[in-house]
Amino acid sequence: MEDSAIPPAVLTRLREVCLALPEAHEEPAWVGTRWRVRKRTFAHVVAVEEGSSSVFARVSAADGPATVVTFRSTGEEMRALRDAGPPFFYAGWGRDVLGMFLDGDTDWTEVGELLTESYCVLAPKKLRALVDRPHLPGDD
Repeated sequence: MEDSAIPPAVLTRLREVCLALPEAHEEPAWVGTRWRVRKRTFAHVVAVEEGSSSVFARVSAADGPATVVTFRSTGEEMRALRDAGPPFFYAGWGRDVLGMFLDGDTDWTEVGELLTESYCVLAPKKLRALVDRPHLPGDD
């Protein structure tokens, strides 16, 4: 069941990015919607309600209604995003999981790049090779 509090336009944009990746699929999560490659989640969008005590509300420090997407990152990019502050935050579970607030100021090109990299962090080598992106260390 899709989380009805997630703006439909946000889901549409996330689907465009995530479902374009090889063997990626969408499924409902315990809350929100997630995208996976094989059995590994590379993106997860949730709506954080005002006054919520959910793990997403706690780690994002959302003080009102918010939409957040979590994703994977590594290396220098992960450190830079962790230190950047809003709209980014460290999720607190898994050493490589970050979150980002999605709102009217969201840079959707950046979201596309981050989610593509998140996919590549988790995808098998043969699937990563099918993704058009710059060569990064560790992709050999």
